[in-house]
Amino acid sequence: MEFETIRLEIEGNRAQVLLNRPERRNAINVKMVEELQAAFHAIEDSGQVRVVVLSAVGPDFCTGIDLTEFSTKAVPDVHGFSRWEKVCRALERLPAVTLAATDGEVAGGGLQLALACDVRVATNRAFFHFHDVRMGFIPGMGTFRLAKFVGLGRARRIALTGRKVQADEAERIGLIDHLCDPNGLERAVDAAIDEFGPIHADAVELIRRLVDESYESQWEDFLGNFLAAQDRAIRSGDFREHVARAHENKARATGDKVPERDDKEHGK
Repeated sequence: MEFETIRLEIEGNRAQVLLNRPERRNAINVKMVEELQAAFHAIEDSGQVRVVVLSAVGPDFCTGIDLTEFSTKAVPDVHGFSRWEKVCRALERLPAVTLAATDGEVAGGGLQLALACDVRVATNRAFFHFHDVRMGFIPGMGTFRLAKFVGLGRARRIALTGRKVQADEAERIGLIDHLCDPNGLERAVDAAIDEFGPIHADAVELIRRLVDESYESQWEDFLGNFLAAQDRAIRSGDFREHVARAHENKARATGDKVPERDDKEHGK
């Protein structure tokens, strides 16, 4: 299966999904959303995969959403965030053990992907943050998952401040499970997989679901609340300002004409 923004490699009972937009630091665009969904469906349909490793090409795992995917003219459509959450949910519900192998920056949607995995392995130069709040919108359903790993107080500070959590702190607070040297990432992933021993797909899927459902809020209820809040946030002038700035920076970097702003759309 050929993709533009990711790579999918299946060998025996192991699959590797690599984010493959290094020129954009693996920022998430619409095409990547579609291709990740297709890749996860292909993995599930294979019936043979027992381990999925999610990693990336280049020095950064993922810098979050590509703001140039939003128009500077039209009001954003919150349904795109719903499609993205379905990708994270597809990863979270795979009948296989899932591991995120992270290096460099792990931000926004990239951190959401990592949180959807069963295990997170990181190099000591990795750092994690939800920078969404600094751009005037909400860090997706990371607001649903983060506290379950690091506790409510830490989750509030991370999500509300957008601060960067360095790898050593991330390990200490439970945001990641294994820390390694940059040259030892592959070995660390293999060691993490070995901890599971024989992997039984049905048991993995059922145990994970029971653990997830042990929390009071149901995913479906939380998703509706999140989408309503996100719709309000992405219509704000603050978020639209960041979208316009991202388009201008891209145009300057590529030598294209800097797009004109629509002052009305930016709430000016």
